[in-house]
Amino acid sequence: MSGIEVRDVVKTYKDVTALDHVSFRLDDGKIYGLLGRNGAGKSTIINIINNRIFPDSGQVFIDGEEAMEQESAQSKVFCMSEKDLYPKNMRVQKAFWLTRGFYPEFDEERAREYGERFGLNTKKKIGELSTGYRSIFKLIVALSLDLPYIFFDEPVLGLDANHRELFYKLLLEEFSRKPRTFIIATHLIEEVAGLMEDIIIIDKGQVLLQKPVEELMNEGYSVSGTAAEVDAYCRGKRVIGVDELGGLKVAYIMGETEEEKLGRLAVSAMNLQKLFVKLTEQNERGEGR
Repeated sequence: MSGIEVRDVVKTYKDVTALDHVSFRLDDGKIYGLLGRNGAGKSTIINIINNRIFPDSGQVFIDGEEAMEQESAQSKVFCMSEKDLYPKNMRVQKAFWLTRGFYPEFDEERAREYGERFGLNTKKKIGELSTGYRSIFKLIVALSLDLPYIFFDEPVLGLDANHRELFYKLLLEEFSRKPRTFIIATHLIEEVAGLMEDIIIIDKGQVLLQKPVEELMNEGYSVSGTAAEVDAYCRGKRVIGVDELGGLKVAYIMGETEEEKLGRLAVSAMNLQKLFVKLTEQNERGEGR
């Protein structure tokens, strides 16, 4: 069975529960967004899938094979993260060459091409690169690997706007060239909203939801008007948050719009950023999903 399956994973650090019975599935050939605020548990679950840390309980399966300490399973995944895995005194061009030795699926020629497009000086030592270019170097390595599952953990931190746009463009080019599963873990939601097919929202170590983006966006909307009219419309509906200003009120709702009950209320689509904020605020308040 293809795909990555996370089953009931728990991870604690002393008295902090980083992951609380987390379960989800990643199918092959999709671009996923793993969305969450800082400290939500995104990096922890990515590190567990990539065998960098181990769960207290639960299991991870890669293409039906248990992932923990299984070389055949781990050979199918790669994670780009903030952590530097290469010696600082190694030159970029040698790092590309060395990566080819560890990963036969690494395309060194493509890496050099991407280096030129980003303006990366491959003759420099990794330790001499700026923070942004160190991130670019790691992005290039990940994009040049023809593996089934590639994780990007907060990939654009330190990149300027032009370089972020180039990364997103190259990611789509790579997906078009050879479809595989890309997982982007980020809290910069609006920038990646147009890339993702499915999203997983994680907050306080729990999965709040996993859905296709299109389906989720069709479910979320907002109504605005006087407080009394908004409150009357919202009775019996799943309201995930409200904003109030003076006598005006905006309610954010999950579910179908009831046109016949709107009256004078204005209805608007909810963007992914707003939906994420309201869902995580609801979770912070301890309200039901």
